[in-house]
Amino acid sequence: MTIPDTTAEEVDRIVARAAEASSAWARTAPTERARVMRALAGALDGAGPGLIDVAAEETHLTETRLTAELVRTTFQLRFLADEIVRGQWLDACIDHADPDWPMGAPRPDLRRVRIAVGPVVVFAAGNFPFAFSVAGGDTASALAAGSAVVLKVHPGHPRLSAETARVIDEVASAAGAPDALVQTVFGTEAGARVLRAPQIAAGAFTGSISGGRALFDIAAARPEPIPFFGELGSVNPAFVAPGAARARAGEIADGFVASVTGSAGQLCTKPGLLFVPADSELPAILTDAVLPDGVPMLNDAMRAGFARRLGALADHPDVVVANGVVDAASASPTPVLLRVGVDQVVADLETLTGEVFGPAALVVEYDDESVLPALAARLEGQLTASLFADPDDALAADLLPVLSGRAGRVLWNQWPTGVSVTHAQHHGGPYPATTAPATTSVGAAAITRFTRPVAYQNVPDALLPEPLRESNPWGVPRVVDGVLTTH
Repeated sequence: MTIPDTTAEEVDRIVARAAEASSAWARTAPTERARVMRALAGALDGAGPGLIDVAAEETHLTETRLTAELVRTTFQLRFLADEIVRGQWLDACIDHADPDWPMGAPRPDLRRVRIAVGPVVVFAAGNFPFAFSVAGGDTASALAAGSAVVLKVHPGHPRLSAETARVIDEVASAAGAPDALVQTVFGTEAGARVLRAPQIAAGAFTGSISGGRALFDIAAARPEPIPFFGELGSVNPAFVAPGAARARAGEIADGFVASVTGSAGQLCTKPGLLFVPADSELPAILTDAVLPDGVPMLNDAMRAGFARRLGALADHPDVVVANGVVDAASASPTPVLLRVGVDQVVADLETLTGEVFGPAALVVEYDDESVLPALAARLEGQLTASLFADPDDALAADLLPVLSGRAGRVLWNQWPTGVSVTHAQHHGGPYPATTAPATTSVGAAAITRFTRPVAYQNVPDALLPEPLRESNPWGVPRVVDGVLTTH
């Protein structure tokens, strides 16, 4: 089935409907929003077998992987539904009038709360057809915040996107949600037109650096620029201290291979750089490791991009193939581990530390661990950085603060693939990992991306938003005159 691109006229109608839906949805109480989101999760669970069949045909991902991803997708809808009812995301704060306020002038009655920004455009990811697509995390967090969504479908799974949107539309309507709460558009030009539409208040994207940067520039160049939350690229470096390499080389090697090759390496958190002691057993173990067979990548464009980037890295004069075969023509590329010395990385950092999206990674051998903190400080912004060490390792104390400055999530003796949907999760990082490093696209805090704070001064109680009224009808946590209250 070929789905035609959405025309300019259709885009304009969709955006207008999204603006109306967003206005109505923002006025809906969190308990009602939560009820609708839970209904969506239940419907997607019920439609799961058919959706997974379509997804497998379009993406080449396994049924096991897709089943797990759908579970994650419906879990995060329910998770964020629970979170909006709890109300912490509203950041409600009340300062009653105080004629004796010690700044030298009376304090007026001031009350602040977060409100929805308005309709949001979401650009779906190719590598997560459920969790970062039509009903994925960006959509879930926008709905939780009170924003309607226009989703630009990824060309890698159009039929699945259309079917998922149909399920959402039917269930949302039956649950009493505003019409056009979640709508889809097809085609690159259609997506750009939505992003430029004056009614759209924010954008979210997961994908390549080039594609995300182009959209970020569009968002910034609008007559009224809007926030753009792009997740673009990350090589996710992992560092192994000498003591860890001596104590558990085999365990580290096994975990690294599994993390690099899982889902054919098509994960934004795949560890693409591994720094290991040259005199340890790790280089030899990785060279002799049994790598899994190649599997088809998500689509031809993804495979071509992998072949191009891997070929350029393998052709570098200082890089050697440690394990596997570089076969750019294969429809199912086999995993590849490359090897280089740390001095060569220092000399050509930009070339040797770029992302290769697919089942490949670069093993960097070092003789002196003291060079690692300075090298890590020169890396681009990352989603994650991992350190394999013991608490008393000198390298740990030196390297952890540096990694915190370069990555949004720092892992201790663990691999970064697998992003848990939790309250404390942060899935973001300095550019080019994301365009908005202070925000996360996963976890409870993702809701606040699609909100903005408003302060109300001396407004009558009956006209205030519910979270700021004296009676606190929603029962949300608030800071009242500097004191946290929980009801």
